[in-house]
Amino acid sequence: MFDAIGGYFELECGVPGMEYHDRAEKLNTGRNCLEYIMRARLPKKIYVPYYTCDVVMDVLGQHPVEVIQYHIDEALEPKAQFDLHDGDRFLYINYFGLKSITVASLAAVYGDKLIVDNSQAFFSRPIMGIDTFYSARKFFGVADGSYLYTNRTIDVELERGVSYPYMMHLLKRIDVSAEAGFETFTENEDHLKHEKLKRMSRLTEHILKTIDYMRVMKKRIGNYILLDTLLAETNEFHLHLTEDEVPMVYPYLCSEIPDRRRMSQMRIYTAQYWKGVLESKDVNNFERNVAERTLFCPIDQRYDEAQIRYIAREVRTR
Repeated sequence: MFDAIGGYFELECGVPGMEYHDRAEKLNTGRNCLEYIMRARLPKKIYVPYYTCDVVMDVLGQHPVEVIQYHIDEALEPKAQFDLHDGDRFLYINYFGLKSITVASLAAVYGDKLIVDNSQAFFSRPIMGIDTFYSARKFFGVADGSYLYTNRTIDVELERGVSYPYMMHLLKRIDVSAEAGFETFTENEDHLKHEKLKRMSRLTEHILKTIDYMRVMKKRIGNYILLDTLLAETNEFHLHLTEDEVPMVYPYLCSEIPDRRRMSQMRIYTAQYWKGVLESKDVNNFERNVAERTLFCPIDQRYDEAQIRYIAREVRTR
């Protein structure tokens, strides 16, 4: 049966093509990808980094699983190796899309007991047999959407999500300004925290089929390299972009707590990953410094050389 023919036009989003993760399970949020894994695997124990977002801990808190947190070192890699038994899982975050080599190393150690959180590494390809998930809205202008690779399914018929009520911040940013849509953006983020496990909406799926992924990859890589050329000398992070990586942001670790308010006044908005870490007494000094002192500079496909040089100048004079 055809869709409706004639009448008013829908939003023009471009000609649908192929999604980057076209073979994955399509779900509504990264949070719910982890929820799916928990339901499918029913782990008894899971190892999770201290330096992680509240979302991960919120999801795990809904399940009868023992959570053991581990520390990372200055290369954002686990400081210890663990003996995993049946029913155990080890979750690792591909931080900022810059740790794909570490992911491969951990897969060699832990095999199918590894869970890879690629929420910050949309373009990192999954490893066969390893539960891996992605978040679309951290890389593209969509209200929701996530992808999950797993060989274990749950026997539940999932409702399809609906995204159109939560697109207002995306439209406001185009039609008015980033500032005009910020309140709506935060409301949407709060909404997603409470969304139950669903399939990806038709609207989000359609938008993700129209993206020129090769252009996005080239732009992000080029912008990262330029910003690193301009800032590496004073950056206390020493992270290297490998040949097959596409970063989410450029992490600039400052020698002191940066003035994010001044950056905002210059209309440069940088996320803080993750403030909740600072509330823990158990994090080490490095983990605390990353959460408190890092400017995560935008390097995405919206920006050209002029904006990247502007970011670098303001970071240097922060």
